[in-house]
Amino acid sequence: MYSEAEAVAMLEDSVRIAPVIWKGEYPYFIHPLSDGVPRASSDLLSAARDILLHRIDWDNIDLILSIEAMGLPLASVLSVATGIPTVVARKRSYGMDMEMVVDQSTGYSKGTIWINDVKPGERILVVDDVVSTGGTMEGVLLGLEKMGANLAEVWTVFEKGDGMKKLIEKHNWPLKSLVKIEMVGAEVNILN
Repeated sequence: MYSEAEAVAMLEDSVRIAPVIWKGEYPYFIHPLSDGVPRASSDLLSAARDILLHRIDWDNIDLILSIEAMGLPLASVLSVATGIPTVVARKRSYGMDMEMVVDQSTGYSKGTIWINDVKPGERILVVDDVVSTGGTMEGVLLGLEKMGANLAEVWTVFEKGDGMKKLIEKHNWPLKSLVKIEMVGAEVNILN
């Protein structure tokens, strides 16, 4: 296990060398923990895991919920490290009892997410890869509240743009990120 300082340094170093591509007029930051490419080393995934292992009160968590798809690797290693079960907010329905359907609307896409197997009163840790506009996260967190879940902790690897700030101001949710970034042209600036 890495110390928190070692893990933060590794994660921030990985951001500094991450490629940036252009999608039309928009610079797009590509990172193994948010895009699955370039390949993620086990050290990098361990660093993200270890930061959260240091920062979260694990006695206050009953269930880890990740959002499909890039929240899955982090939720998996956290579950293995803590013994806490995990469930995935999915992009398709299974038709299970108590399934919660939420709308997802981001600056990039619109869709639907289905949440299953969350019980009222459960203390939930939500993990995802990135919050930009906040559209996906807002839908999921509103759905969890409707299900009666307790939003104990909400973490993303990357915070980009002002979506997270707007969600905190609007809902007072416990949202936090490992690395806050901004794009300035083709440069990625770390704001932590």
